[in-house]
Order: sequence, then structure tokens, then C-alpha cells
Amino acid sequence: MFFIYFYELNLVRNVFILYDMIQRIQTMYLSLVTILSLLLVKGEFMKFTDDTGSVITITFNSMMKGNGNSDTELIQSLPAISVLIILLLAVPFITVFLFKKRKIQLALSKIIVAAVVLVLTCCYYAFYVISTYNAQLLPVLKTVLPLFILVFSFLAYRGIKKDDDLVKSYDRLR
Repeated sequence: MFFIYFYELNLVRNVFILYDMIQRIQTMYLSLVTILSLLLVKGEFMKFTDDTGSVITITFNSMMKGNGNSDTELIQSLPAISVLIILLLAVPFITVFLFKKRKIQLALSKIIVAAVVLVLTCCYYAFYVISTYNAQLLPVLKTVLPLFILVFSFLAYRGIKKDDDLVKSYDRLR
């Protein structure tokens, strides 16, 4: 009988912990960062067209040039963007579950912001490389995703910082 009661009590405690984790706004921001980063993995997140009608696309791991047919050529491999996007997938997901360790969450959210800035830097480098082909950017929804990821990761950092400051102020009152 005691074990059944303990099991039910443990289940209730886990539900309250899950509720506490979800009610914090930075959890929502970090979840949005993870979802938006997941969208960057599949398909093209930048697309250009040059004077000859060729289409240059930047995907998860490469920069490709094609003429609309099935024949495409690899312009450049982009392993840095691949690593950064995988980092942007893993770190926010892990950070969500470290809700009781605010110091670690703060450090990881700084890493997320730095990774997004590096992704934006790689995108700028891609613009520089593409400028040698005299190409124009075609509007693609995924092109602006790194900017949204940057905003949401900054908002998550700010929320974690506010929670940490609130806990510190309660500690001073005791």
C-alpha cells in the first residue's frame, strides 16, 4: 500500500515539475528556437538566380548551382553551417530540460546566441561568394529564419536572466 501511495505522489510531483517548466516563457522561446532550427535542416534556405538563368541554392551542407534541370554542380561545401545548425537544434532542446539549473541555462543560452550570430556570419559569407556570380536573392521564407532564431534566443536569455535575478533577490531577503 505504501509503495502505491509513493508512486502516486511521485507522479503528482513530476506533473507539477512539468507544469513549472512549461509555464516559464523562456521554455516557449527555446522550443521555438528548436523548431525553427529544425526547419533549416531540410531544403534550401537561400536561393539566388544569376544573369544566365542558373539557380544557386544554399542548403544544410552545401552551395549548389543548377540550371533548372537535374544536373547541378557543387560550388562549395559548407560544413560550418551544418555544425552550427545541429548545435542550434541540440542546445536549446537540452536547455529546456535544465530549468532547475539557471546558471547552466544562462551559459547555454549565450552559446545559442553566439551560434546564431555565427550562422548569420556564414550567410553573409555566402552572399559574398554568390556576388562573384552576379546573382540576385530570390525570396525564400527560410532566409529570415536565422533572424527569428536570434530574437527568440535573446528573449529566452533575458527570461532566464530575470528568473535568476528574482531568485537572487529572494535569497537576499532571507
